[in-house]
Amino acid sequence: MIYDLLIIGAGPAGLTAGIYAKRAGLSVLILDSSPISGGQILNTYEIDNYPGIPGVSGADLGKKMRDHCDRLGVEFAKGRVSSIVDNGDVKEVLSKKENYEARAVIIATGASNKKLGCPGEEEFSGMGVSYCATCDGAFFKDKTVAVVGGGDVALEDALYLARASKKVYLIHRRDQFRGTKVLADEVMACPNIELVMDSVVSEIKGQVSVDSLRISNVKTAEESILAVDGIFVAVGTVPNTGSISGMPNLDERGYIIADETCVTSIPGIFAAGDIRTKQLRQITTATADGANAVTSVQRYFQA
Repeated sequence: MIYDLLIIGAGPAGLTAGIYAKRAGLSVLILDSSPISGGQILNTYEIDNYPGIPGVSGADLGKKMRDHCDRLGVEFAKGRVSSIVDNGDVKEVLSKKENYEARAVIIATGASNKKLGCPGEEEFSGMGVSYCATCDGAFFKDKTVAVVGGGDVALEDALYLARASKKVYLIHRRDQFRGTKVLADEVMACPNIELVMDSVVSEIKGQVSVDSLRISNVKTAEESILAVDGIFVAVGTVPNTGSISGMPNLDERGYIIADETCVTSIPGIFAAGDIRTKQLRQITTATADGANAVTSVQRYFQA
């Protein structure tokens, strides 16, 4: 079968694209490597900036989006894409188990957590090193933890962990946060959050699990040891493009070059959500991309 549209990824961008495509009367398949739809929002305990439903959990929002697709009859399949082949009017999407054909493809594979790259990070991954506070925070009740980062995710993680942890160190390489002021104000007002600014983690130490961090001050080069039971890394994301061949043009960081139309360098292949070059990577911008990408698909079919 040749689908009108094949969507790679079932996060907010991919699911929104599925909704809009089905409502437009297109035959559509969403292909995703994860068994649960929702993408990165599944790791978010509470979402307070999605219009109309403040305080919704990421799991609930992901389920609502998937349910919407299911009600419309969007088809889903599980598979990890290895290659996209441009055969002109028909695109071939190759996965390990099965190959698919479609007249157009939307890439909505999102982005993954960036690593610190310091000694001990890989060794203690899952043994005190975590990239998801909402997933693993419960294991550190009444303990001392560190959060690394200065954006919204790091600030939100610190606040979330402070609810149950005895103490939270927030480590940031600069002297000011990149996150929103309201979150930064909350962090600075929280009594059990201590800021460690102008600093980076140079080593994660421990025996069976994490027990301390080596901290380096970027301005003075002074080093110190911080005793912690765990560390939560929130230093940004990297695009999920590396394992797929046949991708459209990428920027220097590996994101697909595309503007708000989601049009890429390959006719008939579009990029939506965190995978593309953009100023802001949020749920609202991902869902907007999903809608815009389908509009561009329709225009491509009409050309």
